[in-house]
Amino acid sequence: MILFAEIECIMYEGHSLKQKRSVLKRLMARLQKDLNVAVTELDYHDLWQRTKLGIVTISNDLTHSEKVIQEALRIIDDYPELERTITNTERI
Repeated sequence: MILFAEIECIMYEGHSLKQKRSVLKRLMARLQKDLNVAVTELDYHDLWQRTKLGIVTISNDLTHSEKVIQEALRIIDDYPELERTITNTERI
């Protein structure tokens, strides 16, 4: 079972692309290390205060995949620099 999530976030305190990339680099490294998911920035590469992330997990159990994605969303919500605005998930 492949589960994919698209997450849009806003960084209200973002003042530069360097700062944005620093936050995203820490977040993506934590998601990859803790949850063993694939994660990348999908859109808004040149905007300081906006990002769209893609997260993918693969499992033979739908329930496990959903738990992994929910934990990834919880980790994103715990980052004080980011506010999650739009989240879409899709099962493939």
